[in-house]
Amino acid sequence: MTTMVSWQMVKPNQPLERVESNLPEPGPGEVLLKVSGCGVCHTDLGFFYDGVPIKSELPLTLGHEISGIVQTAGPGAEEWNNCAAVVPAVMPCGDCDVCKDGCGNICMGQKMPGNDIQGGFASHIVVPAKQLCKVPVDANMKPVGDADVSLEELSVVADAITTPYQSIIEADLTEKDLAVFVGVGGVGGFGALLAKSFGAAAVAIDVDQQKLDNLATYVDATFNVKEIPFKELRKGVYGTAKETGRARTNLKIFETSGTAAGQETAFGLMTFGSHLSVIGFTLDKVNIRLSNLMAFNATARGNWGCLPQYYRPVVDLILDGKMDLKPFVKTFPLDSINEVFEMAHQRKINQRPIMVP
Repeated sequence: MTTMVSWQMVKPNQPLERVESNLPEPGPGEVLLKVSGCGVCHTDLGFFYDGVPIKSELPLTLGHEISGIVQTAGPGAEEWNNCAAVVPAVMPCGDCDVCKDGCGNICMGQKMPGNDIQGGFASHIVVPAKQLCKVPVDANMKPVGDADVSLEELSVVADAITTPYQSIIEADLTEKDLAVFVGVGGVGGFGALLAKSFGAAAVAIDVDQQKLDNLATYVDATFNVKEIPFKELRKGVYGTAKETGRARTNLKIFETSGTAAGQETAFGLMTFGSHLSVIGFTLDKVNIRLSNLMAFNATARGNWGCLPQYYRPVVDLILDGKMDLKPFVKTFPLDSINEVFEMAHQRKINQRPIMVP
């Protein structure tokens, strides 16, 4: 194979265009990855529909939730030949002072597919090899483990699962805690599943009843904020803490909706000793009383991507059968990407869409 196919954003809000081009050659420390799957993220939709700024000039191939098989390795990356891998959504350089201090997700030289570099809605992609997460596979390139999961499905590890995983680690979530997820689409739904795997109790909050129903058997309580006033929501969350034997204080709240309403709801649920992780992104501004942080001796923290060091523990968690992935993802052929984007934008898909070349 000497050519590749990519679906490029030429202008926002105009259909992605199918482009054929020669296969690129990986440079030193890089690999050419044959894409197995690429998940459709809220961030992709933000770039495409909402004018969220991107760091590259158009045309640009979007997509940052990528898994695949290394087809060609550049000089210095030969060990990756024929390996299966997940590509981190945020790849720090690994060499600067920030990276050496363990803060690679704020590295100024980081590379994000579909933003800093060409992305994964394509048959192939060139990426740095240094931060790849190797996936153990058999001779048929099927992931090895107790779980029935494909390499294509593992693409969502790149962002939708590792991003809430990092926020859970930074929140010091334990089995003593109640984890509250506001917005349980891709990231929030996977976050709730992760919280349960940590032994915590978990609450799911959303405006979409179908999303809540999908999670109902996996979490301790669900609340549709379209149907109950905020005071009743707060009472229900605190009641769940009591019912599950968790303290009403020190709630671990994760804002994963990426909406102004969700962010205001999450902030309003804070109480004494709470920790708020802001994971979802919106350009909209919110009206909150910041002094609540002082009054409650609480913490609010943002979360950008996930450090590469956390990727393998997440892959192992899934392959060991400790987190049920399959009911929450759905694969589509890559050439249907425009239809899938529109369905996702209209919230007509309840699973995480994965585009397969």
